[in-house]
Amino acid sequence: MAALRKVMNHILYVVAGGSFLVMVVLTCWQVLARYVLGNPSTWSEEMVSYLFAWASLFGASLVTGERGHMNIPILVERMQPKSRLFFSVFGECIAFLFSAVILVYGGVKISSLAMGQMTSSLGVAVGVFYIVLPLCGILNMLYTILNIVNIYQNSKQGKGA
Repeated sequence: MAALRKVMNHILYVVAGGSFLVMVVLTCWQVLARYVLGNPSTWSEEMVSYLFAWASLFGASLVTGERGHMNIPILVERMQPKSRLFFSVFGECIAFLFSAVILVYGGVKISSLAMGQMTSSLGVAVGVFYIVLPLCGILNMLYTILNIVNIYQNSKQGKGA
């Protein structure tokens, strides 16, 4: 399980970091093209906006893997160990359901609907850029399963949830 998490983290760090690097390069290109060359680059502006969304979603998947999603630790930390365990697993189950319904199911629906619509500057089907939604949903679901396993392992070892 730890090996799978390590591989997933590494891939997401590379993809999120790589997309950020490409965003920086494209933004510099936009400034150069607009102010030095006098010919604004519309395709790069559009690409940067899609890359920003991708980097945000991949970053959110990393946060899910670190159990950094929304919670109220001050309440959970004051609970008895069994209650703490229950609410920790419950939180992961909610994240799993959200990922399954909104990101995977909704993402597949919106991606397939948007395949007939083309981007204005890039000339690529919008659905191609929406594929990241179900992909990150699947990653989040895997992370929540790994998190639940870790929660139970830690509770058996007396480390808490």
